Amino acid sequence: MTKAEIVINISEKLGVEKNDTQEIVNHFMKEVRSALESGENVYLRGFGSFVVKTRKAKKGRNISKNVTINIPAHNIPSFKPAREFLEEVKNKVVVD
Repeated sequence: MTKAEIVINISEKLGVEKNDTQEIVNHFMKEVRSALESGENVYLRGFGSFVVKTRKAKKGRNISKNVTINIPAHNIPSFKPAREFLEEVKNKVVVD
């Protein structure tokens, strides 16, 4: 599902103009992003948490040059689904 499909679904279900819905979705995404960029976690009860995780420094390899490189410690955004959300997906999505 794309952002455009989310906007269409929400606007149809709520009877709100697509442009207004798109602006709300965009602002929501900007708020989550700015919170994570400032080191804050975002908790949405019943849905999940957007958290900042720290990756440790490690050694890697550039295989084209056959050289060892140092990868510094860095932060990455991550999503952890809420327990009930996780259980619903496990129970409703069919394993191929």
